[in-house]
Amino acid sequence: MTGSRFARPIVVQIGRRGAERIVFDVNDVATILLRDFNRKTEKRKIAMDACLQVLRGEAHPAVARRAFVAAALEAQILRCD
Repeated sequence: MTGSRFARPIVVQIGRRGAERIVFDVNDVATILLRDFNRKTEKRKIAMDACLQVLRGEAHPAVARRAFVAAALEAQILRCD
C-alpha cells in the first residue's frame, strides 16, 4: 500500500472562531490529532492508531479517514465529510 492521500478531503473547524481547514491526507490528520484535539478520547486514540497503520503501510488511507471522521464528529469539529 502506498500513499496516504484521501479520495475525498475532509473539512474541519478547530476552535469556535477558527478558520475551516481542508484535510487531504493522513499527515494532516495526524497533525490535527496531536496538536488540536484537547480531549484524549477513545475515538481519538483509534484515529491515531489508524494513521500509524497507514504510515507503516499496514492499512489503506480510507481506514484512517473513517476513524478521523468519527473522532471529529465526537469533538464537534467536522464541517464536511
